[in-house]
Amino acid sequence: MADIFDLKRGDSPLLLSQPHPGILLKDGMQAQLTDAALQLPDTDWHIPELYQEIADDLSATIITARYSRYVADLNRDPSGQSLYPGQSVTGLCPVDLFDDAPIYRDGQTPSDTEVNDRRQEFWQPYHDALQAEVDRLHAKFGYVLVYDCHSIRSIVPRFFEGILPDLNLGTADNCSADPDLVSKLGDVLEIGQHSYIINGRFKGGYITRHYGAPDRHIHAVQMEIAQSAYMEESHPFAYDEAKASSLQPTLKHLLTAMLDWGRQTYDHR
Repeated sequence: MADIFDLKRGDSPLLLSQPHPGILLKDGMQAQLTDAALQLPDTDWHIPELYQEIADDLSATIITARYSRYVADLNRDPSGQSLYPGQSVTGLCPVDLFDDAPIYRDGQTPSDTEVNDRRQEFWQPYHDALQAEVDRLHAKFGYVLVYDCHSIRSIVPRFFEGILPDLNLGTADNCSADPDLVSKLGDVLEIGQHSYIINGRFKGGYITRHYGAPDRHIHAVQMEIAQSAYMEESHPFAYDEAKASSLQPTLKHLLTAMLDWGRQTYDHR
């Protein structure tokens, strides 16, 4: 379903998933949302623009959601199970903003039936396509490198204390990717100019944990970027070309390091 997501196939084992940059709403939702929610403040703004040239240079496959996470959050477990037990989280069809304000006007929150319908209409097609691309690349190369692209405001007290590091790499505590690959990515982050942490507050969501299977040569990582590193964090959420240009070399080095590791690990077996 091309109206749910955009898919651009590349010719390398690198697969970029972009589940949260979408800004479209399901028909009728505009009237249900609060004025604050209609600004879509929790969007992973400008992620496609940030990565596009890098992905093209590396012949990566890119799958990008077109609909807002307020319709259905593609990085949540479809069963509703929390990915961070004991911590504040938002759900498959979130009802509150990251600042805890309501997304919906009084009496307009989606019913269980509506949540299930959205899972089928919006969540499932994205994951069907993502799985198909993982399978295609695995059949072609014998391994897959999944990089899940995210961003978030640098200060969100609901989810973490203080200011978020610029670059937050998650590998489900090295369960979703080979520790040697994670070490190589850590080396890139260490020599870069941006603050970083590995497996801090953001260890990876559903996509990283579900698709990462190192024993099957499928390695998945999540990159959560603090939006202060490449854009304005307040409405209208403008892209900052200067900041982005400073950040993009590190992002390209990370993705290149993934490809180099994959070739060195698998291509000569």
